[in-house]
Amino acid sequence: MSSGTPANKGTVRILQLYPRDMNIYGDWGNVLVLKQRLAWHGYEAVILEHNAGDTFPSDVDILIGGGGQDSGQVVIQQDLQSNAAHLRSLAGDGTPMLAICGLYQLFGNFFKTHDGTVIPGIGILDIETHGGSERLIGNVVARSEEFGDIHGYENHSGQTFLGPNVRPLATVTKGEGNNSKEDHEGARHLNIVASYLHGSLLPKNPAVADFLIREAVTRKYGSFEPGDVDDSLAELARRHAAARPR
Repeated sequence: MSSGTPANKGTVRILQLYPRDMNIYGDWGNVLVLKQRLAWHGYEAVILEHNAGDTFPSDVDILIGGGGQDSGQVVIQQDLQSNAAHLRSLAGDGTPMLAICGLYQLFGNFFKTHDGTVIPGIGILDIETHGGSERLIGNVVARSEEFGDIHGYENHSGQTFLGPNVRPLATVTKGEGNNSKEDHEGARHLNIVASYLHGSLLPKNPAVADFLIREAVTRKYGSFEPGDVDDSLAELARRHAAARPR
């Protein structure tokens, strides 16, 4: 919570990718967190949506993508590919992005489902995902040098493996993460944070939320002056999350 309402310093445009088909695990909560924290820092959030068939907005400051079933990934595949070059350009230009679960997979090179169907990704992240027979479900704690402990909940059968041109978001201390063979969770590249963690991710991880905000504001306005934010409730949620069993 904030100790006061700061003056409006400007607007930040947040685009949620495919909320109609890729939002089955409450990932809309990530957008709500960014909206509130932007207000606490003194900025007005403008919330946009892009669904399959829509015209892609020309002015975007933060992109958010959520999770979905394999069927949802098939629905958005053609539209995502048609906007791939623009998304790669935004990423290369430093636009902060949060890609969760299904969109995390499709930001990579490909997702090969358990039945052998290959859904091509858009190649922003050097990762590949293979559908497995084992489902990775449960609470996760992962340690990040950049963000501290990251808390969330995973529920996925895709096994994601990082290539040499991307680094892990964090190292798992409880749970599985990207796959059942390694101790990596998520991926970091440019100003992109990618993760399998739902819950939603950002309410319990304000450092990640403020990273996205800081990069967006600095990119748009040249500098970022944070507001006076009281994160005691977020810290309480983090303590409870850390104490939960796997």
